[in-house]
Amino acid sequence: MKFFIDTHDAAKETFPPGLTPVQFDGFFAQYEEACAEEEVVILRVHVAYEAGRAFCFTMAPNADCVRRAHERVSLPFDSICEVKTATPGDTFFRPHAA
Repeated sequence: MKFFIDTHDAAKETFPPGLTPVQFDGFFAQYEEACAEEEVVILRVHVAYEAGRAFCFTMAPNADCVRRAHERVSLPFDSICEVKTATPGDTFFRPHAA
């Protein structure tokens, strides 16, 4: 499994304008189901309701799985990007070639 972040922005018409927490709650159940069908594990979703933006952090076999989960619920996105963790243990304390 790989890590992915996908983004949504009302300015780019990929985040519903005026979305409320109650509306998001109703939609999220559908999105969870779509993710399960596509082998996508939702780790976190960060939503800025007033700014009209969202950032979803997921695990999946590949970006196509994340894309298909979005398509199942007609959820547009700006980008889906594979990311890696960058904690000191992940990045900075690896053995380096001499």
